[in-house]
Amino acid sequence: MSERPGTGDDTRQWAPPSSKTGATYFESVNRNKESVTLDLSDPEDLELARELARRADVLVENFKPGGLAGLGLGYEALAAENPGLVYASISGFGSTGGRGLPGYDFIVQALGGLMSITGDPAGEPYKVGVALVDVLTAKDATIGILAALSERASSGRGRRIEVNLLSSLQGALANQGQAYLGAGVVPQRMGNDHPSIVPYQLLATADAPLAVAVGNDAQFARLCEAIGAPELAVDPRFVTNADRVRHRRDLVPLLESWLAEAGAASWQEDFAAVGVPAGRVASIGGGIAYAESLGLAPTIEVLDAGGTVVGRQIRHPITWTPPLPPLTHAPPALGEHTEDVVDWLRRSGTDSLSSLPPGPAGYHSQSHSYSGPGRTAL
Repeated sequence: MSERPGTGDDTRQWAPPSSKTGATYFESVNRNKESVTLDLSDPEDLELARELARRADVLVENFKPGGLAGLGLGYEALAAENPGLVYASISGFGSTGGRGLPGYDFIVQALGGLMSITGDPAGEPYKVGVALVDVLTAKDATIGILAALSERASSGRGRRIEVNLLSSLQGALANQGQAYLGAGVVPQRMGNDHPSIVPYQLLATADAPLAVAVGNDAQFARLCEAIGAPELAVDPRFVTNADRVRHRRDLVPLLESWLAEAGAASWQEDFAAVGVPAGRVASIGGGIAYAESLGLAPTIEVLDAGGTVVGRQIRHPITWTPPLPPLTHAPPALGEHTEDVVDWLRRSGTDSLSSLPPGPAGYHSQSHSYSGPGRTAL
């Protein structure tokens, strides 16, 4: 990844918290990357950036729309020299009417409607507890990139893809978005209640809330049997899910009166035994521990260039069969790979590169050498 000299990516300063190697926000999304610092206002660095793009399979950029075109790094200019390039542009609000608007996850959660359905109905709107729209947009970009690479295998040509935070959010509104479009329903904040399923929410027990997700009538009957109230399953108010949605205000207090006889952990075990989805509300650490107890191996150790373990991170959620060896390089220090990458470009570059002076002053190189693939990703 290319970063600004001196300061780097903004998220390097998004701290606390910090680990011994930097801001944990930056670390969470930059494992296995290489950091190159280039000043695009400097003609020599700009030519290095162009040469990287000429060799790249994929270029991902999040400048304001059109910002790279004036530097000779727009899609049309690069595709003319590198027809196989897959060029992914990520913005806040697209390249038309919202092209000048800065895009931040929090603002998009507000403008896109997500905050209007998140939080207590008697309280203020809330954002989701992580930068969910950023994550969704990154996954959409990845899907588009992989599709373009697959198509390129037969056509030989790359293409430009565009994603933006607002569209990715709206693409993920799922049932809530379609409730508005298909039925004219304006979804509202419901806390942990579900608009279309009951019980699908937190329920109070003797000691702590329990998340219960009853997805069909058979599960509801088993829940009623497990709590010692089988009569609820045949009560005309609660027989079907549609009945339960209409009478949720009657049903929930009845369920909680029975659940008050034991704690959340006990009910979780009882419900699991009869196939009723339920779980206690865990901390982040508790969630990681639970995944470990299931054999899911949720974390990996990351290593510095010398092979020393410098931390632990959430592993990529895909499991491969046959297995692929995991990549465990710690997130890079600012400019860590600049000298190696620049030397590689000059050794095998164009005449315009060979005429540049050797190695930018002050750049620090790791002890390993950068061999580079035939075409590298930016």
